[in-house]
Amino acid sequence: MDLQLRVRREGSQQLPVLLWRFPRPMRAVASSPHGGGLGPRRWVVNAQVPPSYARRDPDHHLGKLAISLGLPGKGVGLMTAADVRSYASGADTGVEVVATVGLSTPTLAAAPPDPRPLTLVGTINIVAVVPERVSDAGLVNLVATVTEAKAQAIRDAGLDATGTPTDAVCIVCPDDGPTHHFGGPRSTWGARLARAVHHAVLSGARC
Repeated sequence: MDLQLRVRREGSQQLPVLLWRFPRPMRAVASSPHGGGLGPRRWVVNAQVPPSYARRDPDHHLGKLAISLGLPGKGVGLMTAADVRSYASGADTGVEVVATVGLSTPTLAAAPPDPRPLTLVGTINIVAVVPERVSDAGLVNLVATVTEAKAQAIRDAGLDATGTPTDAVCIVCPDDGPTHHFGGPRSTWGARLARAVHHAVLSGARC
């Protein structure tokens, strides 16, 4: 995974950005504010924002950021108030994962309603690369597997939580070659991805 650390200026602040560029478009599934959904993507950014971030147009904001970084075509943009320079990584038999783990707002997915506004301060962003082609349905299945592995890592870190209110995930794979149709935790790539995600999130939670 070709990961770069860049710095951008916003007002008086210097804010870091994690950046992945792909030599050719990759198949992607993402829950991100910018470039989310399923389809070909050329790049991924995970941008740090201030804890006080209150903009209501993150899609537009991330699109302008991509232009400022000289990124061509369509990509995926994520954001977090966690320090992206303190990212954690995991790998397993060809799968590579990078996670930025902010846990100041841990929550249970099925918790009672909370009237408080959402905050970006506690966000877990996960970017993963699978080295072989996966079908659309398989990619959606991999998102579920990533989420299960993330929740397992948070439990193993000693927290009574499944994530945070603003977590996001992006998984990319090649758009050619033999196609895998399954992404559950006991499938070939699902099992490897789950282990890599668990390692990355647990490492980040313990930092």
